[in-house]
Amino acid sequence: MDQPATYQIKVQGRLDERWARWFNGLTLTFERGGDGASITTLTGVVADQSALRGILSRIWDLNLTVISVTHVEIANQERGKSNE
Repeated sequence: MDQPATYQIKVQGRLDERWARWFNGLTLTFERGGDGASITTLTGVVADQSALRGILSRIWDLNLTVISVTHVEIANQERGKSNE
């Protein structure tokens, strides 16, 4: 749990790209939910659980509603290296 991992964090509302820097360079994408509401997805590598907590605290500070926090499994690069 104290190693870098990729996360997707979905929040209600729309944050524009200038917020990416405040969120440690996470990629921000936007979509409309089924009800037409805006949803922002922050995606990227997070250094450890402490860094994830910091990102969630910033979301809290902006008074945004968290929809989901998902640990994203990336294709196992270590397995690929062992096959070389």
